[in-house]
Amino acid sequence: VGSLFAMCGIVAIVARRPTRPVPAAADLLGLLDGSVAAPGVAEAAAPVAEVDRLLHGVPGMKALINHHELIAGITARLDQLDARIAERESQLEAGVGFSPDELESASAELLALRDAVWAVRGDRLRTAASVLDLAGCDAGDASLAGYLAVQQALSAIDRMEVRGRDSAGIHVFVWDHGLDPTDPAVASALHARGRDPLFQNGSVRLAGRCLGFVYKAAAEIGELGDNVAELRAAVRADDLLRLALTNPATQVTVLGHTRWASVGIISEPNCHPVNGEQMELPGDQQLHGRPAYTVAVLNGDVDNHADIKVNHGLRIAGPITTDAKVIPAVMAAHAGRGADLAEAFRRTVAEFEGSVAIAAQAADQPNSVYLALRGSGQALYVGLGDDMFIVASEPYGVVEETMCYLRVDGETSSPSGSRGQVFVLDGDKAGQLAGVRRIAYDGSELPISADEIVAAQVTTRDIDRGAFPHFLLKEISESPVSFRKTLRGKLVDTPFGLRAEVGERSLPPDVASRLASGEIRKVRVIGQGTAAVAGRSMANLLDDLCEGTLDVDALPATELSGFAL
Repeated sequence: VGSLFAMCGIVAIVARRPTRPVPAAADLLGLLDGSVAAPGVAEAAAPVAEVDRLLHGVPGMKALINHHELIAGITARLDQLDARIAERESQLEAGVGFSPDELESASAELLALRDAVWAVRGDRLRTAASVLDLAGCDAGDASLAGYLAVQQALSAIDRMEVRGRDSAGIHVFVWDHGLDPTDPAVASALHARGRDPLFQNGSVRLAGRCLGFVYKAAAEIGELGDNVAELRAAVRADDLLRLALTNPATQVTVLGHTRWASVGIISEPNCHPVNGEQMELPGDQQLHGRPAYTVAVLNGDVDNHADIKVNHGLRIAGPITTDAKVIPAVMAAHAGRGADLAEAFRRTVAEFEGSVAIAAQAADQPNSVYLALRGSGQALYVGLGDDMFIVASEPYGVVEETMCYLRVDGETSSPSGSRGQVFVLDGDKAGQLAGVRRIAYDGSELPISADEIVAAQVTTRDIDRGAFPHFLLKEISESPVSFRKTLRGKLVDTPFGLRAEVGERSLPPDVASRLASGEIRKVRVIGQGTAAVAGRSMANLLDDLCEGTLDVDALPATELSGFAL
């Protein structure tokens, strides 16, 4: 039961060098001009959506950053489209001349345009401004790519904080950085920041060709967004990271987490990501002649973590009490004994009991991310983006970068009876299905087909908190507008009073006839959160109106089960 309440959030960013050119300003503005001039709302949405696509990733950042005239031109055209959206909204609000079905269609067309305009303004332009804030005006291509990966992770964590808020952290792998560890300035920074055995905020590790930077924030009391603001400030102020990103060959991956503490107190040492270092490293934990450097994050609970520590003789610093620490430590041990990293990770997670979602990395293959999911209490989604993979614990963590994702299934059973799945993401093929390998917990291969790719049904506009400090206040404040839009066009004034006309899109004729004939005997009203409360009220009213001819009941969406139907 404990693991079901360990609602934390995992984020990972794995990218490769861009495979498409930087979009031209004239092309971007031409598409928006076409949208502004489009005769109808339906025709206006597609060009804006194409601009959103072109402005993704490093090519989009290069098109926008330091190009103020282009940003001003895009903004002016978005303003025109917003005015058009407002005008159309007023027409729909009046409802004159629209049948219920026509109103539904017109609302759907308007929604598509609203989402596209929001994506360009709220996602692409905001991302460019945030990357510029981190990277500065003089950043080269590699620096832009590195800070973009950091920004993508921070943005996802900001949304994932509804799953956990008491602490958050990111680990940034930087390789091919070209820095000389013997250079006095570099050596001094590494010495000062590489000695903390608790791996707290600002720690740095030199592991082969990689530098590993970790940024952490932990606070028992705070507001949504505080942690990400602290992490952003720490990244912005890190001169060593900035120096490492100046080399044109530099590449970056990011592993992040937002925590809701279950095992281990709220503290920076317990904040994820954690690494595999121990107080005294056993001699067999060597990879190619050096210690295997690993990092990991965890959602859920490793129920047998105490046994794992004993079985592997782990020597973990006293202040680190999170069960997540066993993940990178055991993975390093398996890798040091000769297993390749994917197999070392699989062997590690196969030892764990409990419902878990795990992500891990290792310095020897920094452009790979290893994922594991077992049980139904957790979730992981792998988004296939613009030359990148983005991993998150909810679809709303990936949709800023892509609407297409794969769902990791923690309930899959292999022929041997083991449950769970392991994913290996290859950064050299980031964004492509060919870059995703899936295996069962027992090691058997589980091929992936293209028809498993899911299209998200939620956008960042749907989940934007805006200026509200938390989502509940936003929902309460917006409920009158939502209520009015829900009923819009569905209540008709007649000489005999108000009559409901929902239209055939909402109530198909075959369903209406089956209700009238009595063929349908059960109605279940399903919602979550405040919608579940509203559903209970509606179910009670329907039950009274039907006077026992229908079995009407309400239940939370999380409790929906075929067994109850």
